Amino acid sequence: MSETINVTRSSMPSFEEYCNEIKDIWSSRWLTNMGTKHRALESGIKEYLGTPNVTLFTNGHLALENVIKAFDLKGEIITTPFTFASTTHAIVRCGCTPVFCDINPVDYTMDADKIEALINEHTSAIIPVHVYGNLCNVEKIEEIAKKYGLKVIYDAAHAFGVTKNGVSAANFGDAAMFSFHATKVFHTIEGGALCYGDESLSERLNDLKNFGIHGPEEVPFVGGNAKMNEFCASMGICNLRHLDEEIEKRQKCFEHYTERLSGVDGIRLNSVQQDVKSNYAYFPVVFDGYKYTRDQVYSRLAQQNIIARKYFYPLTNDFDCYAGKPGFDSAKTPVAKHIADRVLTLPFYADLSIDDVDRICDIILG
Repeated sequence: MSETINVTRSSMPSFEEYCNEIKDIWSSRWLTNMGTKHRALESGIKEYLGTPNVTLFTNGHLALENVIKAFDLKGEIITTPFTFASTTHAIVRCGCTPVFCDINPVDYTMDADKIEALINEHTSAIIPVHVYGNLCNVEKIEEIAKKYGLKVIYDAAHAFGVTKNGVSAANFGDAAMFSFHATKVFHTIEGGALCYGDESLSERLNDLKNFGIHGPEEVPFVGGNAKMNEFCASMGICNLRHLDEEIEKRQKCFEHYTERLSGVDGIRLNSVQQDVKSNYAYFPVVFDGYKYTRDQVYSRLAQQNIIARKYFYPLTNDFDCYAGKPGFDSAKTPVAKHIADRVLTLPFYADLSIDDVDRICDIILG
């Protein structure tokens, strides 16, 4: 049996580079609580993304929960079911009600033309999701949000480093959440961040992620614990140095997959959007009328020790934990349902060899 090819593989700096980065931690013994590494990573991300404000978190999920709380959102939040569990769970855990908007069949992001019909007096915000590195229709969403006085928080977990007409995904909406999980294009092992334009939001976010503590004897706010530690920040500092090179490697894999699989009846590929500089985060394939179903392709690959992922499947409005609850009905988001039942993300990472890409394509096409 050939060596296993996983759906993703974490990019890492050299062992020596990481050890050199963390060496001074042994002198300072400052392991967490916004130390020098934490501050250096925030500064590096601001510069890389060209964004005015960055707050780091222990993971992207807590970043999303905390920004919902920071904006004091209530009532209904329009979002998409074609996303990772975190997006919907964050809304529910913060006491709000998700209202699901269908996606468009081209780039799988929220269908902006269907948002207005979902807005009512209970709507407080929109949380769209940038998918696979594809950006939402940010112009249309901004127009709608301004018209109705709604906050916009982008789940940008897939979009670190992506730009549209030279503007970073970090700078759309009232805030953008990034995940720095180990599987992402840029990671800190575990981690996340919020990027936002309103500098006054910084203090509220820091209260939320650090117990509301302002000083040794001053705790004016009820907060939790969502701080990134120094070792994760150090990994981020190292990975940020190599990010452009990593994206270039991913682009080569993307282009070879595209060359091998394009033009095949029943296989639909993801293409880079116009005016968008992609980070080549994932390689999703929709099997719609192909000689093999999505599940058959998944099994054929698994038999050869190749692990693909049904991502996103199931839709969050089909999750067991929400069964029977009002509004959780995938029949109301038919495009998302159609794609979720047919999509498969193929193995994709910077160090994936072209020979392995060919091996995967040969199995799919065989």
